[in-house]
Amino acid sequence: MKLNSAFLLHSTGDETILVPTGAASFSGIVRGNKTLGVVLEHLQKETTEDEIVNAMKKRFDAPDETIRADVQKVISELRKIGAVDD
Repeated sequence: MKLNSAFLLHSTGDETILVPTGAASFSGIVRGNKTLGVVLEHLQKETTEDEIVNAMKKRFDAPDETIRADVQKVISELRKIGAVDD
């Protein structure tokens, strides 16, 4: 899976912003924290859920099941707005 090219990513360090271009069917702005930022960072190139989860485990001190649930939720929400190409 990979981030749809109709979306642009901007990170300010503490906040991540995902903005659709005119080519996207979604209109609005997605704002999120570092978790969203890590997921979107990995979606810049072709990746898998497991690769994202492993990267998150290296960066955050949290139980594996919490990290996986967070990653699944973010990916699910991104799919709803058409931001992820499978």
